[in-house]
Amino acid sequence: MTPELTVLALAALLQALQFVVYAVPANLELGPDKTMGPRDDQQALAAGLSERTKRLKRALENHFEGLILFTIAAVIVTLGDQSTWFTATCAWIYLIARIAYIPAYAMGLSPHRSIIWVVGFTATFLMILAALI
Repeated sequence: MTPELTVLALAALLQALQFVVYAVPANLELGPDKTMGPRDDQQALAAGLSERTKRLKRALENHFEGLILFTIAAVIVTLGDQSTWFTATCAWIYLIARIAYIPAYAMGLSPHRSIIWVVGFTATFLMILAALI
């Protein structure tokens, strides 16, 4: 397995962990009647969450978005047989940035969370460019 696919697997595990980190406080704050219900009124549910839990939800959603692009990068690099020390380093930078992004977002650190996001996005973008060169 290429280093990029290893990081992709770890990023998927991070996504699962991140879901738990959001879901536990959300369930505690809203209660099982609401979290196990149909969730028809998303605004009312969100109103019952603390600001920190809302941030954890947004960080989770953001990782879903970033993971799509990173998956594309890892697949292009791997299937194109373009794995190098550079693309592997970029993959690890992406994962480290995603790990750092969670507490930065949860704590409302601004502009730090945006800078961390840019680092992860740039690493992913550079992986794709490196595979094309």
